[in-house]
Amino acid sequence: MAGGNPQLTPAAFQTLLALANGRGGRAHGYAIMGFVDTVSGGAAQLGPGTLYRTLARLVADGLVEEAQDESEDQPHDSRRRYYRLTPAGREVAAREAEFLSRLVAVAGQAGLLKRAESA
Repeated sequence: MAGGNPQLTPAAFQTLLALANGRGGRAHGYAIMGFVDTVSGGAAQLGPGTLYRTLARLVADGLVEEAQDESEDQPHDSRRRYYRLTPAGREVAAREAEFLSRLVAVAGQAGLLKRAESA
């Protein structure tokens, strides 16, 4: 992305999107992987190595931060780390979504997308 914004890989955008949709604005790694698998219909899968490298980079870029485990209704698992979007992360994800939306619109105009069939 132009203007000095961090470049988002597909894995980074998928991770930011999962966090934007997470319960209470936060999610742990397994939930992020599950979200990507579900939303993509299995076409995209984040393995643990890719996910945790991506999270480390997003944290370093200030787009994601580690969040406290605030679930009182479930047992505490010290191995599970929760993450949430920072305001900057939400802004970058929104800009990326707008960019992708414009690309999809052009792809539709070019006849590259299947049209929804009439019922």
